[in-house]
Amino acid sequence: MKVDIAIVGGGLVGASLALALARVNLKVVLIEAQPFGAAAQPSFDDRTTALSNGSRRIFEGIGVWPLIEREATAIRRIHISDQGRFGFARLDAREQQLQALGFVVINRVMGAALWQRLEEAAVTILAPARVVSAELKDQHRELLCRLDSDATVTVEARLTIAADGAHSAVREAAGIGATHWDYDQHAIVTNVFTQRFHDYVAYERFTSAGPLALLPMTEGRVGLIWTMAPALASAMGELPDGEFLARLQDAFGFRLGRFTRVGQRQLYPLALTRSDEHIAPRLAVVGNAAQALHPIAGQGFNLGLRDAASLAEVLADAQAASGNGAEFDAGDGVLLERYREWRTADRGRIVGFTDGLVRLFTQPFGPIKLARDLGLLAFDLFPSAKDALSQLSLGAAGRIPRLARGGELGRR
Repeated sequence: MKVDIAIVGGGLVGASLALALARVNLKVVLIEAQPFGAAAQPSFDDRTTALSNGSRRIFEGIGVWPLIEREATAIRRIHISDQGRFGFARLDAREQQLQALGFVVINRVMGAALWQRLEEAAVTILAPARVVSAELKDQHRELLCRLDSDATVTVEARLTIAADGAHSAVREAAGIGATHWDYDQHAIVTNVFTQRFHDYVAYERFTSAGPLALLPMTEGRVGLIWTMAPALASAMGELPDGEFLARLQDAFGFRLGRFTRVGQRQLYPLALTRSDEHIAPRLAVVGNAAQALHPIAGQGFNLGLRDAASLAEVLADAQAASGNGAEFDAGDGVLLERYREWRTADRGRIVGFTDGLVRLFTQPFGPIKLARDLGLLAFDLFPSAKDALSQLSLGAAGRIPRLARGGELGRR
C-alpha cells in the first residue's frame, strides 16, 4: 500500500490529525493497535481532559465538537490554594472576556466522537494492526504491519507520523531518543459527587500529600486527580469509599460541601517524557510521543493537539502552494523543518511551565512554601499576571495554528 502519510497511533491526537488531513487532498492511512473504535484504546478511558479554547476550536474545525459539546462542562473560574497556608489565586473567564476558560470532557466521549467522524472520512484505517518494523528507504518509510489474523500489510509512506505514545516504537525505530524523568508520583483518578453544585469552578489545591485537582463535570460530578507518592496512592486506592472520602474532605475542605459518593479509583504513574527531536528523515513526532507531561496544569493533550494542528497546516499550505500536483512530497525535509521550528518554542514553554509547577509545589521546605504563597497572592492581585497565565493555559502563547484560531486549513 502506497500512501502520502501513515499515522501510527489512533489515540486522541493521532485520530485528530487523521481527521484534519482528511480535509486535504492526500492519501492517509491510520494504523492503530486496538480494534476500530475500541474502548480499550489507552486514550479512550474514563479520565477527564480539560480542553483549552484553542483545542475546542480545533475540534470545531475537524467537525468533532458538535458530537462532544453536550457532554462538555465549561470551566468559568479557577481557584488555586495551598492547604493550611494563606496563599491562593483566582481566574475568572469574565475578567478575560471569555465565555469559558476551557471545557472538561471525558476521554471516552472524545474518542467515540473522533472515531465516528473517521468512519465518515476519506481515511484508510488499519485496525487492529501493529507496526512490527519501520525502515527508511530512498523516498519513503516502509512499515510492516501485522494484523490480528496474523497476515501482514506493507505500507510505503512518504511521511510517517509517530503518534503512538510516550514509549513510541516508531520514534525509537527512527533513531530518536527520549529523556524520561520519573516524578516518583502516582495520580489517583476518579469521579466524586458533591453536596453542593460545582458552579463551573475548577479547583487546584496543593495538599501535604500532593497536588489535588477537582474539575467540574456533567451531572453535578467533579473529576478528581490527586497526585501523591506511589505507596500512599496505592494505600489510598484500597481504602473503603467512606474513609477515602473522609481523607479527601480533610485535604480539600468544604467549598463543595460534603463529598457524598466516589466512583472507581484508578492509579496512573507520572513522569515527564520528552523526545530528543520532533523530526527525522520522513518522520514527524506528535502528542505524547513528542512529550508526555504531568497533569498538574492540564496542558499535555492541548499541547499535543497543537502539534497535530501545526503539522496539518504545514502540509496543507505546502500542498496548496504546489497546485495539488503529483510532485508534492509530504515527507520533504523542508516541510519537516518548518514543523520542527514551529513546535520548539511552544513545547519548551509548556514543558518548562508544567515541570516548574511540579517542583515548586512538591517542595517541603518552609522558605519555598512561603515564597510560593506570596507568589500566589501577588498573582491574585495583578491582572497582567492573570492575563499572561490565562493566555498560556488557553494555548495562546507563540504562533497559534489556524485551526486553533477558528480558521480552516488551506485558508490563510
